[in-house]
Amino acid sequence: MRVKGGVVTRRRHKKILKRAKGYYAANSRCFTHATEKVDHGLQYAYRDRRVKKREMRKLWTQRINAAARVNGTSYSRLMGALRKASIDLDRKVLSDMAIHDAGGFTALVSKVLPQARA
Repeated sequence: MRVKGGVVTRRRHKKILKRAKGYYAANSRCFTHATEKVDHGLQYAYRDRRVKKREMRKLWTQRINAAARVNGTSYSRLMGALRKASIDLDRKVLSDMAIHDAGGFTALVSKVLPQARA
């Protein structure tokens, strides 16, 4: 007796089509198109979880640089001075400080820069 895999196949198809909801045209309705799009989507998601980290670090650097220039120095001088002063604040914290606590950031810059010049 031949056993058909209809139930299993339908389950697999439904799983893919559920993931493809919201895609344009046949990409959300046709199984073969949906499979392609879902696979690509998963690849992009995997890749972009790493790209997001890169982009956030670039954004933090830009914010720190902008705040440093308001305080009369540059990003590279500030980071060098922080390293010389053995202050281990990462870019995320410095960026957040520059945005939400401008006074604290200014105090940090004014404390660190004279030590770096000496």
